[in-house]
Order: sequence, then structure tokens, then C-alpha cells
Amino acid sequence: RYYLDQEPILDNVPTYLAWKPEDQAFILENLEKLVVKAANESGGYGMLMGPSSTSAERAEFAKRIRATPRNYIAQPVVSLSRHPTICDETSIEGRHVDLRPFILYGENIEIIPGGLTRVALKKGSLVVNSSQGGGSKDTWVLYR
Repeated sequence: RYYLDQEPILDNVPTYLAWKPEDQAFILENLEKLVVKAANESGGYGMLMGPSSTSAERAEFAKRIRATPRNYIAQPVVSLSRHPTICDETSIEGRHVDLRPFILYGENIEIIPGGLTRVALKKGSLVVNSSQGGGSKDTWVLYR
């Protein structure tokens, strides 16, 4: 809406704020289904990947959320696309990716035809952060 004065085609990922009582209740009841992130961290640190977590990890995060709810947000696991990726010199395998588009704002607003594709280089991983072993690829739209 802001950049193009149009209605978005895609919705934002739902985000639950642990400091809101109704959101906190939802998060604590659904830890095994959610990605919980420390609101003051970046780079994939301080995260709980609910579907692949242990009951002990979920219990620890529940304790942390109750103690300092303003420090946590949660989102459903997003189904990432897969992209052929050269994994060593002899094999190409599918890896999960996400796209980070860019918008330039100056006298005019320009939406860049492409962006940065982040790649989860670890097989089966959904974590694309470079600090957690992810990689990146330039992505360009060549034709419209």
C-alpha cells in the first residue's frame, strides 16, 4: 500500500507478540507448531523451531516467555520454496530459499527488479541466515 498505492497480493506472515496476554496464551499452547524468535536478536540466534524442537527446549522457551514476554515474538512456520543449489563440486541438490526484495526511496520510489535470495545450505534446514550457515544469491528479473 505504502509504496505502490495498491492492495498487497500476499498477506504478511501472522506475528504473535508474547507480551499480549491473548497472543502469549496462543504461543504457549502451540510452541510445537511455531517459530519463536527473540525480539532483540538477529541472525537466527535465540530461536526455537517448534516442529523440530524437543519437549525440553519447548519447556525452556515457555519459561523464558513467561519471565520476559516483551523479548519474544512467534510466527507460523513458513513453507519456503526450494531451489537447485550446487552443494559440492559434483552435486546439485534442492535447498530452501527466501527472497528479500529491495525498494529505493529518493525523489521517486523504485522497486528493484530482483533482490537477494537467501539459501539454507544445510540439507533440510529452513534457517537461511548467513550467521547460521546460510548463503545468498543475487536474483534478477530479466523480462517483464
